[in-house]
Amino acid sequence: MPDLLIIADSIRSPDMRHAVPVAIGDPFLYAERDGRASVLVASFERERVEALAAGLDVRTFEDAGVDELLTRGLSREEVGRELWLNACRLFGIERAAVPRTFPLGDGDHLRANGIELTVDQGLFDARRRRKNPEELAGIRRAQRAAEAGMAAGLDLLRRAVPANGGLAVDGDPLTCELLKLHVERAFGAHGASADEFIVSHGAQTAVGHDMGSGPIGRDDVVLFDLFPRDRESGCFADMTRTFALGEPADEIREYHRLCREALDRATAAVRPGARGREIHRLVCDFLHEHGHPTQLHKADGEVLEDGMYHATGHGVGLDVHEEPGIGRIGAELVAGDVIALEPGLYRHGYGGVRLEDIVLVTEDGAEILTEFPYDLKV
Repeated sequence: MPDLLIIADSIRSPDMRHAVPVAIGDPFLYAERDGRASVLVASFERERVEALAAGLDVRTFEDAGVDELLTRGLSREEVGRELWLNACRLFGIERAAVPRTFPLGDGDHLRANGIELTVDQGLFDARRRRKNPEELAGIRRAQRAAEAGMAAGLDLLRRAVPANGGLAVDGDPLTCELLKLHVERAFGAHGASADEFIVSHGAQTAVGHDMGSGPIGRDDVVLFDLFPRDRESGCFADMTRTFALGEPADEIREYHRLCREALDRATAAVRPGARGREIHRLVCDFLHEHGHPTQLHKADGEVLEDGMYHATGHGVGLDVHEEPGIGRIGAELVAGDVIALEPGLYRHGYGGVRLEDIVLVTEDGAEILTEFPYDLKV
C-alpha cells in the first residue's frame, strides 16, 4: 500500500471527508505513511478532529512552523505551500499517491522539493466503495430527507387548482420555483440541504439535467430528481419520480411502465460480483426490444436526444456521482456499495419519464433504500 497525501477541505472533497469525517471548510493536510494516519490542521480545528477518536496523529500549523513562515514576508499562497512541504517532512512523506483533485500549485512545489507524487484516483475511489456504518447511516438520513422533499412536492401537485389559465396552490401560481421552495424546506427539516436539484415540467423533462423553471400547466408531466446531502455525515441520497397532472398521455404512460419494469430488472440483478456494465446492458436491451434507442444501440458518434441516452446509474455516497459506474464502463459490485439505478425514456421537445432508487449491495443481494411509491398519476 503506497503512502497517501490529500490537501483539501472536507466539505468539497469526498476523499478528505472519508479520511477525516468532520466538516472543515478550509484546506488542511492528511497523510498516511506505513498505515499511520496524520493530520495537519489549524489550531482551532484540532479539538474537533481529536474528538473523532479515529487514531489520527493530529498536529497543528504551529507544529509545521507557521509562525516562522509568517515572519518571512511570504504571501498567503507561499506560506501555504511551505506549510505543506514542512508537514510532509514532519510526517516522513517522501513519495505518495494523491487524488486527481490534488492542487496543482501545491503539487508542483512539493515535487520541486523532492516529494514524489503519483495521481491514483482509483485507489481513493476504492477506499470509499464499501460504506462504513457512519456513512451508511448518513445516506439513509439523506434518503429520508429526499422522500420528505418528494412528499412535499407531491402534496402541492395534489392541492393545485385551476387559476388564470394555469394552476395555483393557496393563491400562489404553481411553478417549479414554488415546488423547489417547499422541497428545500423539507430537506432542512430532516437535517439535509442541496445546492441544486431538479423539478422540471413538460418538454424540460426530456433534457436530463434541466433543473426546471416556470409555471406548470394543467396537463403537465413533472419530474423530481432530488439529491440532498446529509449535514452530519456529508453523504448524499438520490431519487427520481415522475408525475402526470390530469390524464397521462399514452406515450408517457408507456414510458413509465417500461421504466418501472427496467428498474425492477436492474434491481433484481444487483449482487456482489455483478458488473455495472452488464446491468446497464440488461436495461438497454430491454428498452431497445420495445423500440427505444439507447446508448448501446446507436451508431458510434451519434448523439441521442431520444430514448435512453444516459447510463443506468452510478455510485452514491460522499459524492452524488461516484464509483461504481452502472453504464458502458462499470466494475464488479462489492458488498457495501450504494448505487443509484435510474432508467429513463425521453422524446426531445415533448417530455420524458425517469424513475430512480438507491440500492445497498449486501453480502447476498441488495437492499432497496428508497421508500416511495412509483405512481404516475397525482
